[in-house]
Amino acid sequence: MKKRIPESELIINPDGSIYHLNLKPEHLASTVIAVGDPERVQKVSQYFDSIEFKISKREFVTHTGYYKGKRITAISTGMGTDNIEIFMTELDALVNVDFKTRLPKDEHTCLDIIRIGTSGSMRREIPAGSLLASAYGIGLDTLMAFYKTEYSSLEERVSKAIQKELDLSFRPYCIQGSQKLLEQVGKGLIIGNTVTCPGFFGPQGREVRVKPAIPDIIEKLGTIEVEGFQLTNFEMETAGYYAMGRLLGHEVMSLNAIIANRITHEFSNDAYGIVDRLIQQTLENIVGT
Repeated sequence: MKKRIPESELIINPDGSIYHLNLKPEHLASTVIAVGDPERVQKVSQYFDSIEFKISKREFVTHTGYYKGKRITAISTGMGTDNIEIFMTELDALVNVDFKTRLPKDEHTCLDIIRIGTSGSMRREIPAGSLLASAYGIGLDTLMAFYKTEYSSLEERVSKAIQKELDLSFRPYCIQGSQKLLEQVGKGLIIGNTVTCPGFFGPQGREVRVKPAIPDIIEKLGTIEVEGFQLTNFEMETAGYYAMGRLLGHEVMSLNAIIANRITHEFSNDAYGIVDRLIQQTLENIVGT
């Protein structure tokens, strides 16, 4: 028997919208483009033929509209896997929970969720200006200490290798993204494996006034190889997307605009242009043109 979800566990606003995202089920398309920066939502929706709905709350900005006849929702999430956990849980509730009865729906709805974000390369052969699709996400955060899921043998071996190399007190997690979306929106992109860091400075080996515990973390990660599996780039959300996608039953893919290379110390002077190129290519791949 299905269990009713209490008001304290799934908060619904007085107008019938979900708490953080401020969306109602009818506001959400089955294809979602997720970006970190709220200002980047408009950079996606500027290419829509029409926009039917706009709303914003906190860092969550939403535009739903049509691109070449395809209904798409663009939403900003803010940074970090903590935000992604909120974002993915509430997106799922919008399509898989009846807000009137507070019961899970009998039929599961699977969303296509595509992250478009910036990233840094940890490999000399992947320069700034590259576009990369993440086959796997590797979380250096502890989000999955609070959830249970099954991991493949390769995912387990990668996690153990990273924990050993970095001498971490906790086990990182490795999660495969959507193969369906990799083939659809990853066309023409470099295929890589993306490390998700729980911060921008110390967790990525940057030193401003505080010395990181692992100052050479990027170099160390770049040396790891498990049966041909190598780590290619790093950012702050991908693994959280993939973990929550697996738990909730959604197709999720992370696409990365590489704007820096930490090995060659290169930083692009056209980061916005690289992201815009990725946005346009992703929209075309979504509609299959």
